[in-house]
Amino acid sequence: MKKSIYLLFVAVVTLCLAACGNGNSDSESQSDKKESNEGKPSLVVTTTFLKDMVSVLEEGVDGFDTHLIIPAGEDPHVYEPKASDLDSLKNADVVLYHGLDFEGRMADVLSSGVSVTEKFNESNLEEMEEDEGIVVDPHFWFDLDLYQQAMERVKETLIENNPDGKEQYEANFDAYVEELKELDSYIKSRIDEIPEKSRVLVTPHDAFNYFSRAYGMEVFAPQGVSTDSEVSNNQIQQTADKIVENNIKAIFIETTTNPDRMKRLQEVVKAQGGEVELVSDGNELLSDSLAPVGEDGDTFLTMYRHNIDVIVDHLK
Repeated sequence: MKKSIYLLFVAVVTLCLAACGNGNSDSESQSDKKESNEGKPSLVVTTTFLKDMVSVLEEGVDGFDTHLIIPAGEDPHVYEPKASDLDSLKNADVVLYHGLDFEGRMADVLSSGVSVTEKFNESNLEEMEEDEGIVVDPHFWFDLDLYQQAMERVKETLIENNPDGKEQYEANFDAYVEELKELDSYIKSRIDEIPEKSRVLVTPHDAFNYFSRAYGMEVFAPQGVSTDSEVSNNQIQQTADKIVENNIKAIFIETTTNPDRMKRLQEVVKAQGGEVELVSDGNELLSDSLAPVGEDGDTFLTMYRHNIDVIVDHLK
């Protein structure tokens, strides 16, 4: 009898310890997610643009374990977060996102993060008509002044969460500002190679309005600022009319959009007796994402140079 009671007691204790052990394991796994890579705080960014900003600022600091949500080459306008993305966001110490409804289908899960555009002056933002309404254009990065402002917000956030790295963050930011100035000069010098009457850029969606404002090129697109908006036959026709009227030499595909729309546009132009080159085959423009790591355009600086070289070489 005593032996039976003893065995029952051992079984109960064993079950209790197992339950406690499982509870601790769950708790520890959550803690591990919060501070991985030797205890560094976790930083989640939504896009490749923000990942590049952080990489530049973090050089020589390495204060965060950074995780990217939307992979290179995917369209942030229509990206649907996966369960693993939601887990990463939930367990992150810091979350950085664009705002301005760029990550349109993720807005609800990003509201507690830091929007890099939250301090922008509204007068500096472009507004467009889309689907019978007015929307703010989120493609601010093609205006280098706005890109610098967004990067400054990222720098402030990194300093707030890792004050020990402040001096290096500041130095990295200042050095990068000089690189942006060099990029600006390069863009202007290359655009000067295009005859003024040929400075017309036609792309799948309205991603280049800030570029147009900054560098004086006219832009047209059959689709609005979001690739989630509707495209009508009338919009295709209106864009084709512009191409024929202005004798535009080339139209461009973007890496994050369906090329069929631009092929259709080219067909409509030909049906009207016009002729226009459809630029593709490795010369697609990078608009809503940087290129995958290891490819031309995998940083902001190389992305912009890639775009301007492709545009100028096909319009001059």
